[in-house]
This record gives sequence, structure tokens and C-alpha cells, in this order.
Amino acid sequence: MKKEVGLWIDHRKAVIVTIANGDEEIKTIESNMEKHIRFSRGTGVKGSDTSQGSDAEDMRDRQFGNHLDRYYEEIVSLIRDADSILIMGPGEAKGELESRLKHDALGASIAGVETDDKLTDHQIIAKVREHFHK
Repeated sequence: MKKEVGLWIDHRKAVIVTIANGDEEIKTIESNMEKHIRFSRGTGVKGSDTSQGSDAEDMRDRQFGNHLDRYYEEIVSLIRDADSILIMGPGEAKGELESRLKHDALGASIAGVETDDKLTDHQIIAKVREHFHK
């Protein structure tokens, strides 16, 4: 049984389309994470103590990273047994997931990585079908 997976991902959600034995299943994973705002260093007011702001920013960055790790872990657990994986998305999340899959020795399963803006579930399904059933 060949299992093909296509997914659209950003830092807020992943839409996973699985095709196996002619059946299609779609699953949405929400990260429950707000948009991560990065502040540039040294933007404090002259003469003010910016180390406290830097510490708070570092803590937010660590929390964001830990949250992303759990999010990617959940996604990888759902697609781990796929024979072929297509990753789509608009920003950094697709590359981060690709790196995670390679780190978990699943890089050989990656069929492609594509940049795509926001897509509806129907558009995602259509792209996955088109990719795997050319």
C-alpha cells in the first residue's frame, strides 16, 4: 500500500492530505500560536536599561521555539509512515519542517517543497492530487 502525503503549513496551522488505497483523508492541525513578533536589538530608549527587555524577548523566543517543536513533532508523528511527502506553504515553516524531517531520517520521503500562499482546503487537495497523480 503506497501512502502519499501532501501538506500545506505555516506557523499557525497545517493541512495534511493523505492518499492511500485511492482514499483521501484531510486533517488540520492548529498550532494554537500567535504570530511571533521579532524585535530588533538596540531599539531601547537612550539611557534606558534594555537588558530587561532583551531577557523578556529571549524568553519569548524560547517559548516560541518550544511551541514550534511540539507542533512539528505532532505533524511528523502523523506523516512518519508516508512513502512520499509534498510540503507546501508561504513562509519559513515549510523549510523548518523539511529540516525536521531530514533530522528524523525521513528526508528520502520528501517528494518536493513548494512555495504557495494561502490556499483553501479544496485547493490543497487539488494540488496534492495533481502532484502525485500526474
